Amino acid sequence: MEVEGSSKPMIATQQEMVEARVPIPYRDQCAHLLIPLNKCRQAEFYLPWKCENERHSYEKCEYELVMERMLKMQKIREAEKLKQAQQQGTPIPLIPKTANA
Repeated sequence: MEVEGSSKPMIATQQEMVEARVPIPYRDQCAHLLIPLNKCRQAEFYLPWKCENERHSYEKCEYELVMERMLKMQKIREAEKLKQAQQQGTPIPLIPKTANA
């Protein structure tokens, strides 16, 4: 299952996420890493020094998703800025003006 606008595929199916009782806000492209993490947490009584490898891989996946969304939004903003500047007929400055200049 492919998610529109993302380079990461959905690996965990809806049925797997329902069976593992993954909360709806966490059902993203990293859910396949959250399922074993939650199982490990329950088995280890949520001790913070346990399940470090699972937690690290899940958090890295989430970080990559956030960075991907940020880069995509940055490209959208730059395209809108360019479009707006072309409509106004003003050239785009090569060096942005700072507050002190």
